[in-house]
Amino acid sequence: MLQPFLKRVHDKMLKETLAAGVAYLHEGVEPGDRRLVQQLVESGAVQLCVVAAELAWALAAHVHTVIIADTHVYNGKLHAYEQYPITTVLQMVGRACRPLEDEHAVAVLMCVAHHKTFFTKLLNDCLPLESHLDHRLHDHMNAEIVTKTIENKQDAVDYLTWTFLYRRLTQNPNYYNLQGVTHRHLSDHLSELVETTLTDLEQSKCIAIEDDMDVQPLNLGMIASYYYINYTTIELFSLSLTNKTKIRGLLEIISSAAEYSELCIRHREENIIKALAAKVPHKPSAPSGGSVKYNDPHVKAHVLLQAHLSRMQLPAELQADTALVLAKAIRLICACVDVVSSSGWLSPAVAAMELAQMVTQAMWAKDSYLRQLPHFTADLVQRCSEKGVETVFDVMELEDNARAKLLQLSPTEMADVARFCNRYPNVELTYEVKDERHLRAGKPIVVEVSLEREDDIVGPVIAPFFPQKREEGWWVVIGDPKSNTLLSIKRVSLARSAKVRLDFVCGSSGRHTYTLYFMSDAYLGADQEYKFTAEVGEAASDSSDSE
Repeated sequence: MLQPFLKRVHDKMLKETLAAGVAYLHEGVEPGDRRLVQQLVESGAVQLCVVAAELAWALAAHVHTVIIADTHVYNGKLHAYEQYPITTVLQMVGRACRPLEDEHAVAVLMCVAHHKTFFTKLLNDCLPLESHLDHRLHDHMNAEIVTKTIENKQDAVDYLTWTFLYRRLTQNPNYYNLQGVTHRHLSDHLSELVETTLTDLEQSKCIAIEDDMDVQPLNLGMIASYYYINYTTIELFSLSLTNKTKIRGLLEIISSAAEYSELCIRHREENIIKALAAKVPHKPSAPSGGSVKYNDPHVKAHVLLQAHLSRMQLPAELQADTALVLAKAIRLICACVDVVSSSGWLSPAVAAMELAQMVTQAMWAKDSYLRQLPHFTADLVQRCSEKGVETVFDVMELEDNARAKLLQLSPTEMADVARFCNRYPNVELTYEVKDERHLRAGKPIVVEVSLEREDDIVGPVIAPFFPQKREEGWWVVIGDPKSNTLLSIKRVSLARSAKVRLDFVCGSSGRHTYTLYFMSDAYLGADQEYKFTAEVGEAASDSSDSE
């Protein structure tokens, strides 16, 4: 009865154990295999399933008996074992429940002797739910200030009175370090919480506090709120990004984001990270006067990002970790673009845009653009290069017979290549400098850009190595490469056609040369670049203005 199911299993070892009636699940098991195992367990076709603790929340199957083999997990950052969160233990116990099939279920919890009393009380008594809003209040407060929900300190205190945190303060004051539950105690506690939070946000340059009462959002706060990133991350970007930052620096800065501080380090995993770090192009930098800590989550994120760009084969657990790193990477890169754009730096902004393309397609900028195409191995790319085929457009322009002869792919693989080529953006760009003959120093120069897509098929980005579905986006930028100055930038979502209006002020008269960039955030080789000149006259006097 199991044979038809076993044919659909990809993992060879899993197929062998399933044939003996035993299944296992861990982070590295493919989603298809995972669903199949859960179906077999629930149907009773498999009697025993060994599940890694990381999947406690992802496991959907309910069974008659659950055995929790331990309540501790290794923390690579601390080099010590720590106890599972209470909620995770309850989630594991909760898997033992089949009310439609069994009159009772069994949960066996194995723990060290001195924890027995604690777990007995936990399982028999109800677990109070407490708020952790006070641990994450900065980002919530920043978002509410950006949307003008909170405009002063009193608004912030009023905002907290509508939260679950406020309800629990009086119910469990010791948990929240309250000295009492009177109105005065509550008021003082909330005021101090708001004061501390807003002061931290002000020091991070996310908000401004006026007259010691009113609050205003600043540019960094708006960027953090828009991309939903931590306020300490945006402060790090502001302090670390410079007008000379390149791809290498961007990778280090993004890896240092607070979003990656919780990336898990497994037992002895630092040895694997160290071995990987020796193979990636940019070695992790050590803190001043010290050595690289390979059990640091930020070092791990840095190495995994580069391993992804190099398309290295990774163990199953590290593949799952890489997916987590990539899920946050694009937001962080876009935030970097906004931060350097606010400072008016062209070179690092273009570098960050290229990094977004690289992360999406799992490539380095120096790699052949053909590596984006499905089934294009290094040998196939080399063969195409020898025939003068360097870009995706070159592949599209080949005659059908010549293409089939050159690529030597199966019909299914050719269909994947055709699908990518049809989705690959081919955009015609035209631009016009408005009122070109009457430009004056100190007055805005307006450039109108028209974009028209030549291909009819618009849809999600085709990126086999990126773990999430992505919609493509574009940046239209005007800058001066000689002075490394970014003058104007707009983010565009392009369907069939779009018109973009950019404006900037030229401070001096004379002949100026500018560059217009049209940059993708998902595909390499689709960018466009145009140079144009502007004759700017002397600033008009007040009398001539009035005339």
